[in-house]
Amino acid sequence: MAPKDETAEVDQQQAPHLGAPPPARPPAGDGAVPGARMPRWLPRAMVLALALIAVFQLGSWAFHQLTGLLINILIAFFLALAIEPAVSWMASRGLRRGLATFLVFLGLSVAVAGFVTLLGSMLAGQIVKMAEGFPAYLDSVINWINTTFHTKLRRVDVRDSLIHSDWLRKYVQNSATGVLDVSAQVLGGLFRLLTVGLFSFYFAADGPRLRRALCSVLPPARQAEVLRAWEIAVDKTGGYLYSRGLMALISGIAHYVLLEALGIPYAPVLAVWVGLVSQFIPTIGTYLAGALPMLIAFTVNPWYAVWVLAFVVVYQQFENYMLQPKLTARSVDIHPAVAFGSVIAGTALLGAVGALIAIPAVATLQAFLGAYVKRYAVTDDPRVHGHRSRGSRNLTVRVRGLFTR
Repeated sequence: MAPKDETAEVDQQQAPHLGAPPPARPPAGDGAVPGARMPRWLPRAMVLALALIAVFQLGSWAFHQLTGLLINILIAFFLALAIEPAVSWMASRGLRRGLATFLVFLGLSVAVAGFVTLLGSMLAGQIVKMAEGFPAYLDSVINWINTTFHTKLRRVDVRDSLIHSDWLRKYVQNSATGVLDVSAQVLGGLFRLLTVGLFSFYFAADGPRLRRALCSVLPPARQAEVLRAWEIAVDKTGGYLYSRGLMALISGIAHYVLLEALGIPYAPVLAVWVGLVSQFIPTIGTYLAGALPMLIAFTVNPWYAVWVLAFVVVYQQFENYMLQPKLTARSVDIHPAVAFGSVIAGTALLGAVGALIAIPAVATLQAFLGAYVKRYAVTDDPRVHGHRSRGSRNLTVRVRGLFTR
């Protein structure tokens, strides 16, 4: 019986107590608890994040695709602001805004078409004149070379070498293949010009309706601010165009005096060309404006082209550092340094278009923000007027005394 009792005691010690909790299971690998469920908010957050990323990518792609259209709309808006005073003046005299806008655009189109026609006829005449006088000019060059270098060149030899040269053949082939590219660029430019003209016409003709539609979604306090910003933009854009027109007039008169003194033909047309192109085509307008008078002057006398080039360079420096900052500061009411910096920033952001609209945009923003910036009375401290204090003067005297000992 003893062995049986010992076995029973051992079994009782090894058996678990009734009612006691089961022993805890060892943790699974990597610290994960088996049977744990994913939070309910995690799938929704992942779907929302993916949706936001997709919307951002789609918006970025659409913005890059519509960049050209947005720039055209921006140009059209500033063009509408520029002609707004003329349209409003005609509308106040009893004309409908649509008819007034049409008359303004018709006048601008007639002026531009007349100038382009006159300039094209001048260029065609000069090209024909250059082509007719090219053999005589080539003979004079050949004679100068033969006299100077004791050679025996002939026009026939020069002509044969040009006709049978490889670079001339490649140039003709490249020019033939580039005709399609030029045609595509011309068609693209015409389509862009039509787009800008159409949008600017609607902006100017439906200006009041556009302002009412914009103000209808804003509270009354915000409506007054929007209308004030609109009027400031009209004033600043008109002032900018006034300053540009005045600089074009001064530039045209200065170049007309030079061209007339040198006896270069078509001096009035060339002066108008220089004035308009140099002022209303930013960045490269100066070089385009000076190239045509130099070409015409070269047909008269090669040294005249050098004189025209020197005058263009000198006048451009005078205009950049003396004339333009003062006229821009008075008409647009911004500091010359701010005007110069805004042109650089606009060129970096939008190229030539940014350089053209940078000054009126910055002037509008500055005038609009100036109405909401609180100003205080300036102290009478001499340092405000650039006068140094007595302590700084004593310090300067002490420093000088150290070096003079």
